Amino acid sequence: MNGSAMARGMVAGAAGVAAMTLGEKLEQLVTGRPNSFVPAHTLERLLGLPERPDSERLGLNWTMHWGQGIFLGAVRGMMAERGFRGPVGSFMYMNLRLLNDQTLENATGVGAPPWTWPVDEQAIDLLHKAVYAFTTGAVADWLIEGPAQHPAPREGWTTPTHNAAAPVGGGVGQSGAEAAAGAPEYWFRG
Repeated sequence: MNGSAMARGMVAGAAGVAAMTLGEKLEQLVTGRPNSFVPAHTLERLLGLPERPDSERLGLNWTMHWGQGIFLGAVRGMMAERGFRGPVGSFMYMNLRLLNDQTLENATGVGAPPWTWPVDEQAIDLLHKAVYAFTTGAVADWLIEGPAQHPAPREGWTTPTHNAAAPVGGGVGQSGAEAAAGAPEYWFRG
C-alpha cells in the first residue's frame, strides 16, 4: 500500500466533493430542493452528540459531507494504483460511495433504504454520487500512476472462425475454439 497514492487519492476526493457540491447547488437552484442535513444528523449520532436544530448543524454537515468524500478518496487512490482505473474503476467506486453513505445513515437510524425514497430523490442522489465518483476517479487516475504490468486481455466469448457464442459450461482453461471443437451444434447461437 502506497501512502502517496492514498494522499493523492484524498486530493482527488476533495476535487470530487467540490464538483459534487457545485452540482448540488446548481441542481437546488433548478429544483428548489432544500439543503439536506442528513450528513449532520449522521455525524451527530456517530459521535453521540446531543440533537440540535438544523440551523446549528452547518459545521457538522460540512464536516461529514467533505470528510467522507476526502477520506474515501484514499480508497480511489489505491484503486488507481492497483489498476482499477478509468470509467469502470469510477463506476465501482461510485457503488462504494453509495454503500458507505447508506451504511452509516441507516446504521445510525438517520436514513431510510433508498428504495423507499421517491424516485426523483433516488435519481438526484445517484447523479450527484456519479459526479463525485467520476471526478474523483479522473483526478486520481491523472495523479497516480497505475501498475507497470497490466494483465493481458483475455480471449472473448466468440472465435473469429465460428463467430458463435462459446458453449454453455465450457471447460475451465479452454479457449473458445477448443471448447467449440468438441461441443454439440445446438450449444451455439448465431
